Amino acid sequence: MNAPRLQTRLFGASFLVACSLALAGCASTPDVQTDHDPSANFTSFHTYYWAKEPETANPLAKQRLIDGIDARMRAEGLSLAPEGSADLAIIANVATQQQQSLDTFYSGGGYYGWGWGGMGTATTTVRTYTVGTLVLDMFDAKTKKAVWRGVASGTVPDSKEKLATAVNAGLDKMFADFPPGSAGK
Repeated sequence: MNAPRLQTRLFGASFLVACSLALAGCASTPDVQTDHDPSANFTSFHTYYWAKEPETANPLAKQRLIDGIDARMRAEGLSLAPEGSADLAIIANVATQQQQSLDTFYSGGGYYGWGWGGMGTATTTVRTYTVGTLVLDMFDAKTKKAVWRGVASGTVPDSKEKLATAVNAGLDKMFADFPPGSAGK
């Protein structure tokens, strides 16, 4: 086999591996970041209330999100209480945004030395997808100071089953080290 043909096959194989890795990254769990006030005493918080529930176009999705957060708060020993008697106030915001990516694939032609040789074609496709972001803030209900923030962002799946899985994965990551200082749960 001559060298240019071998280079073309090696380039094609490495291109397929790169594409597979990129697609695998799209299927991953949402990107999650958390932050907290290091001076906040999380052991003094036992109750919480919803100061603002997330607003979504789908009321069932909204309820699943609230139920998921409530379950994780209960798992940490926090219970839902009326506004005037709760230790923490929770505010949740949800935003979605349409994004596009351009994918260009090249075919034909050969790779000779440092440059492209021969005739080839390029096909570009536009992929439109929705990115969803959940911002969850917690405030000390007495002092009104922010004590914790979690942000989860990822591609919104098309099916309700995949969406539920992605939301739960995002919440699991968000609450993995909650309350702060509990990493060795």
